[in-house]
Amino acid sequence: MQQLISLFTAYTGKENPDPVTLPSSGSNRKYYRLQHDGISLIGVHGESRDENRAFIRLARHFREKQLNVPQVLAVSEDEMFYLQEDLGDTHLFDLIKGGRLTGVFSHDEKALLHKTISLLVDFQYKGARDLDFSVYYPLSEFNRRSVMWDLNYFKYSFLKTTGMDFREDLLENDFEKLVGTLLEDETDTFMYRDFQSRNVMLKDEMPYFIDFQGGRKGPVYYDVASFLWQAKANFPTELRDELIQTYIASLQKYRPVVAVDFLNRLRQFVLFRTLQVLGAYGFRGYFEKKPHFIQSVPFALDNLRELLKDEFDEYPYLCNLLKGMTELKQFADSRKRELEVRVYSFAYKKGIPDDASGNGGGYVFDCRAINNPGKYERYNNVTGLDEPVIKFLEEDGEMMTFLDSIYPLIDQHVKRYMERNFTNLMVSFGCTGGQHRSVYAAQHVAEHISRKFGVKVSLIHREQNLEQEFRKR
Repeated sequence: MQQLISLFTAYTGKENPDPVTLPSSGSNRKYYRLQHDGISLIGVHGESRDENRAFIRLARHFREKQLNVPQVLAVSEDEMFYLQEDLGDTHLFDLIKGGRLTGVFSHDEKALLHKTISLLVDFQYKGARDLDFSVYYPLSEFNRRSVMWDLNYFKYSFLKTTGMDFREDLLENDFEKLVGTLLEDETDTFMYRDFQSRNVMLKDEMPYFIDFQGGRKGPVYYDVASFLWQAKANFPTELRDELIQTYIASLQKYRPVVAVDFLNRLRQFVLFRTLQVLGAYGFRGYFEKKPHFIQSVPFALDNLRELLKDEFDEYPYLCNLLKGMTELKQFADSRKRELEVRVYSFAYKKGIPDDASGNGGGYVFDCRAINNPGKYERYNNVTGLDEPVIKFLEEDGEMMTFLDSIYPLIDQHVKRYMERNFTNLMVSFGCTGGQHRSVYAAQHVAEHISRKFGVKVSLIHREQNLEQEFRKR
């Protein structure tokens, strides 16, 4: 810390900055925010001089190419400590939280993702121009050795931990085929390697890229796979396809692209990147006991299951092994989350219920036009769950007509959400007091959804402080 404070003083002329330790995630580097008299800088202590040198030189090179990276401001003589521009605390990963949690991405979230992936191409091409490849760490290029390191990373740090019995010679045969496929392209482009939303920060509404010190010369497909199949990003297929088209359009600035060929090549790298990620999660989570990585394993397995729906005929043993691995008992709870429908009854005078999923809410139906049992004193102490109120509403008929018009709309919505692998849908019914009409409507709609679709339904009668859960069938 004292070395960083000395660097801060030498660079700014300000003494005794206030240091705040920042989270470092899976990295061995330590980050600090140093502030004094309105000046704020990020201090970094890295344990590897070679890794530090790679970041510092790449950052300066990218700045010369007018690419969005933090500016390196001061470096210690031994290159173990350095100061860089403070970009703030806003990571793209956090800004797309609503979409990640629900599978439904807002217009603003999508816009940020499109902007980010279009800028990636400039890093890969402009960033590689006049770049001294010797600064890359730990390898200068994506080659046979680096591919085999990652495949063995998966084999020894993840696959072996499952306890599965497998033929190592047959697995190595398919690994050899995969290596040959991945290395078919010769390229002079920059491969970021760990390009994902956690490594993108927003400053003045523009994406800035960080943690690129592990980059090297390599094919562009790897970074696209890393970004769009990031385990916890939870991008739906339709959004992935849109982002791929945006990337291809940006790529056309630098070379002609045949979309079908690009997608076929990309699919190979998605498989490889998924295996590499599982290896990293296994090592960081199971061996280093870092919970963040263990929590990410189910999401990576979801990606793998989806990928394996279309066979990789060229790797028969590997694919059969991976399918068996994803079906293991210890991964039973890691299957893609199913749709949950939350149905509320509420009183308008107390406000529409909040959507805890972060999705911003769903359908809200107003029951106040329906004849109100609450006008009569004899119904004061009963709710829409009790026989006297049920009889009143059903004999009156207005409630039945109301629900008959709602069921087809909700049915269509639930069906579409299931088809698109969305995970949250909210349906709310409001009336004056949240006691009679809204309770009856919410109860019957929840039962209808559970009976017809078999999904998990959570029913909350907010003003009655009652909850009921219909489990997935």
